[in-house]
Amino acid sequence: MAKGYVLVTGGDRGIGRAIVLKFARNEYYVVFTYHRNLKAAEETLKLVKEEGGEGFFIRMDVSSEESVREGLGKIGESIPYLNVLVNNAGIIYFGSIEETPLDVWNKVLSVNLTGVFLVTKYALPLLRKAPWASIVNISSIAGQTGNVVASAAYCASKAGVIGLTRRLAVELAPKIRVNAVAPSFVETDMVKEFIDTEEKRKKIAELHPLKDIARPEDIAEAVFFLATPSSRFITGQVLGVNGGRLTC
Repeated sequence: MAKGYVLVTGGDRGIGRAIVLKFARNEYYVVFTYHRNLKAAEETLKLVKEEGGEGFFIRMDVSSEESVREGLGKIGESIPYLNVLVNNAGIIYFGSIEETPLDVWNKVLSVNLTGVFLVTKYALPLLRKAPWASIVNISSIAGQTGNVVASAAYCASKAGVIGLTRRLAVELAPKIRVNAVAPSFVETDMVKEFIDTEEKRKKIAELHPLKDIARPEDIAEAVFFLATPSSRFITGQVLGVNGGRLTC
């Protein structure tokens, strides 16, 4: 019998895939979403089953209220409740504010921030049915400091996630805990242009006192800790998984 039921948005690859596999290895039933990359979603589910886990995936556009509402409805038909929601789905954009078209600004905020709002809103009925429940939102060091390479749109969206996390921690207590994880650079496809040579990788690693770059599994470990009952008295917090990188 599964220890609980988990939903991870954007679980088909990168950080999301690592989170899915972490829960699967620990005997949780995992549902995850993908948006465009069906092949990656199928590969993630294959890995889940190879780990002895159970679950399924669905296609969802977290920026679309209709897609989120329909998706959570389908999930609710397949599982009795949700113990854990991980709002991971996100996109990044690089460029100065003068180079940022309004449609790009709106898209980044609609996925990274509005997506967290929508999925949380429509997942709440399933979370409230669970004997215990928590939400973990994936923010970023970019939401804590503006001195990063990401755009103003990305920084604003991730700062918004932190604000939303803190408000929901108050609003949903005591039944549901809400926390966030704020990574620095993580070795994923989303930032591959910054670490595609050894020279670039070393330069990025030097930004961190630990002189390394996080792996997706590092983020998954933090998410698992905050999501599960072992952190029962932690809510409204932002856990920085940043190798000591605080201001750059």
